[in-house]
Amino acid sequence: MSTSSAVTETIHSANTRGRVIFSSLIGTTIEFFDFYAYATASVLVFPKLFFPHASDINAILSSFAIFGVAFVARPVGSVLFGHFGDRLGRKGTLVASLLTMGLATFLIGLLPPATTAGWVVLAPLLLVLLRFAQGLALGGEWSGAALLATENAPANRRAVWGTFPQLGAPIGFILANVLFVLLDAVMTDEQFMAYGWRIPFLASIIMVAIGLYVRLKLVESVSFQKVVQEEKVAKVPLAATFKHHWRAVIAGTFIMLATYVLFYLTTSFTLTYGTATGKVEAARAAAEKAGKPFNEAAFVPGLGIERSEFLWMLILGVVFFGIFTVVSGPLAEKYGRRKFLLWVTAGIVVFGLTWGLMFGPGKGAALVGLILGFTLMGLTFGPMAAILPELFPANVRYTGSAVSYNLSSVIGAAPASFVAIALWQAGKGSTMLVGVYLAVAALLTFVALWLTKETKDRAFEENVA
Repeated sequence: MSTSSAVTETIHSANTRGRVIFSSLIGTTIEFFDFYAYATASVLVFPKLFFPHASDINAILSSFAIFGVAFVARPVGSVLFGHFGDRLGRKGTLVASLLTMGLATFLIGLLPPATTAGWVVLAPLLLVLLRFAQGLALGGEWSGAALLATENAPANRRAVWGTFPQLGAPIGFILANVLFVLLDAVMTDEQFMAYGWRIPFLASIIMVAIGLYVRLKLVESVSFQKVVQEEKVAKVPLAATFKHHWRAVIAGTFIMLATYVLFYLTTSFTLTYGTATGKVEAARAAAEKAGKPFNEAAFVPGLGIERSEFLWMLILGVVFFGIFTVVSGPLAEKYGRRKFLLWVTAGIVVFGLTWGLMFGPGKGAALVGLILGFTLMGLTFGPMAAILPELFPANVRYTGSAVSYNLSSVIGAAPASFVAIALWQAGKGSTMLVGVYLAVAALLTFVALWLTKETKDRAFEENVA
């Protein structure tokens, strides 16, 4: 047996199918649990605790602005973790990203609210810094988990194995929101606002310990080992990526765009819109009870659905997200990533143009909209762990896929909730313009896919620039 064959056999014996799948899945589940715990709290808790003196709409916008800080941090994280992932290896980088996210989330759970004496300015400031750390970690986590799955996958199975780290998104979302719903059910509003909201943030440290234990047992992939053996490790991966593969970066950024906009509209925005009161009298009474001024001219109606009920609606929708994430893998292998995603993206355009028919009439129509939206989300998100890494050679694959994924978060995810709220206000309660916004994002993704060649049959292990 040759030395190369012996090394490959050693890697495959250590990185078994079960270990690779579980390691990529548990890591992204933890990362997304932490991320969504913040997303949920940014709607339900943080406007009141960290911006107590602002009007309701301004408090929500301020909370979403901090929510968006993570998306600014994510490209920085992609450069930082991508650099070490391409130079030193995937394993250590994945451990570092998980630790960063876990510690930042745990510390958010310890923050005193802005209503505490002496913390009026400091509490929101620390929240911004810890949110930045969360984004930094997620900027490196996704790409590493995607490479963990795809670089260890058998031939013609990359899209299938790549769906497992993608499953961390719906699983993390469900875990975070089920926990919030249960806490809301067993606690009074006063208890939940006082300490209940902290439990998901503090409890995440247990999952971090499990994730670290599993990941420390992995070894580097064959692809990275070949980069090292051939002495092709990039000295500055970011510079090499933009010098030689800038077209792939642009393509990957826009290929991911519709996915980001769709997800954050169907989660963060719909939670705000769905739970906002639909009657001006109720809004006025709530403002008076909170001791805040009420501006009737600025009032925009929502669906007026109870918070816990709408969270269960979201959770049901995310179940479809998970199911169709799994379904997307075999379809992307059979038809090719490009062709399959072109059809799915066309479906997102249609969904956007019909958005107002679902998010407007009432509860039943909104549930249908959530199920359709999350079904499309699973179909478009699933193949991303295959197509984005396939755009780049192995020695800049971590950096290239991470930068593309996270640059897209800046233009797609970061402004999505903020823009959607502004469009909802401009429409005086109508969400039709929100749907148009989604359709435009999907059209840009469609064009990017149309201009990109199929990546399914590209060399992967031997592709070293």
